Amino acid sequence: MTIRQIDREHPEFQASRRLWKRYQDLYAGGERLRANAAEYLVRRHKEPGDVYLERLARVFYENYIGSIIDWYSATLMRREPLLQFDGNDDPGRQFFAELVTDCDLKGTSLTEFFRRQLSQALVCGRSFLVVDFPRVNGPVATRAEEDAMGHSRAFLTEYSPEEVINWCYDDGGALEWMVLRTSTLRQDRVEDAGWRRLTRWIYYDRENFQIYEQDEQPKRPGSNQLALVAEGRHGFAAQQRVPVFELKLSEGLWLMNKTALLQMEHFNKSNALGWALTMGLFASPVIYSDREWNQIVGESYFIQLGPDDKFGWAEPSGNVFQIAAENLVRLKDEIYRVSYLTNQTSGRVESGSGQSGFSKRMDFGVTQDILRAYGDVVKELMRRVLVSIATARQDTLTIDVSGMNEFDIEDFGAELTNAKQLLDLGIESPTLKKQLFKKIALKYFCDSRQEIKNQIAQEIDSSLGGL
Repeated sequence: MTIRQIDREHPEFQASRRLWKRYQDLYAGGERLRANAAEYLVRRHKEPGDVYLERLARVFYENYIGSIIDWYSATLMRREPLLQFDGNDDPGRQFFAELVTDCDLKGTSLTEFFRRQLSQALVCGRSFLVVDFPRVNGPVATRAEEDAMGHSRAFLTEYSPEEVINWCYDDGGALEWMVLRTSTLRQDRVEDAGWRRLTRWIYYDRENFQIYEQDEQPKRPGSNQLALVAEGRHGFAAQQRVPVFELKLSEGLWLMNKTALLQMEHFNKSNALGWALTMGLFASPVIYSDREWNQIVGESYFIQLGPDDKFGWAEPSGNVFQIAAENLVRLKDEIYRVSYLTNQTSGRVESGSGQSGFSKRMDFGVTQDILRAYGDVVKELMRRVLVSIATARQDTLTIDVSGMNEFDIEDFGAELTNAKQLLDLGIESPTLKKQLFKKIALKYFCDSRQEIKNQIAQEIDSSLGGL
């Protein structure tokens, strides 16, 4: 395969690449947006270049959408999802306990990994992860030998939409193949003179993978050649599926896409108002005279006026400043409103009209519905990933993912009351009692290690087995 073939970009990728960069800048803010401020700060008609450059040097950014996205991700994942692994496969249960604690072989928990996936999707509309297994260099005789060598230790790798450059889906919507491209700067030894860029392409289809690299080393002839460094069957070949999973949000749940234009309008108007206020601090002298004026005006100078001459200062009246300030408040409130955070807007507070407790609950009720919608998307992806891993490993476990539907500290107490009332009905169902006890117990111990939660679930099954 040639570099031209493997580096070919999908038309949708080409169309969205600039959009993703803009959204990433708006989310990050800070110095990242300042470095690219010329792409977002609108230059006024016939504005002098030196004035525009000074405005760029003084640029600032009130990052509302970045805080909103982080709030959604943190609130949704405040309590860890409830993972249930039912079955008599103790090695499989032990493996998944390790995976929940360290899912990427870098010490990242499964909850934190999917929190980052959601944050990426809220910014770019989608995010990707790959399920991989350690490379097998030779034949493995038994499953025990495979486990002992670590070849069955599945792990996850995250990829941003900017790294997924080409793909193909079949008529049923299943992924047929995909190409991922990553680029990093490398310096193998500290004494090396400089850095080199290493670009890697990973190709996946339903059975096989191929990894190509281009190592751009200065002053080394032929270093830009494409090299095939690894290939073979991937861990999902038996399932006939590409080991890439996508977290995709609908247009209504894609927060950055809903607020980006409002955030950019707020950015330009707040900078224009800030510049005007700064310039208003330095009033301009005005001389009313029929004579030719060539005197220097300043704090260390004096001026000489004729009998009919007049001197004054020109400064804005301030009406437009008030209008601009009110418009900035409205834009900020609109950013929160379209993000389903009406309870965070300042309109009611500034107008002096109080908001009843019932109205506040109604406003936050909408936010909770959106949080549950995000939770459903994350839980479904998490369940598909875990079930696919279990199938690839041939684990005999039934896996379920629940939780991420309560966002108030009072919710657990209400659910505990509901569970007690359900038991008081006297329904003779051992399965109902098992599932109810496990759900309540696992939610209470949501921050405990997965091995502890697995043991609690097993003990509940054993104690209620004879009912």
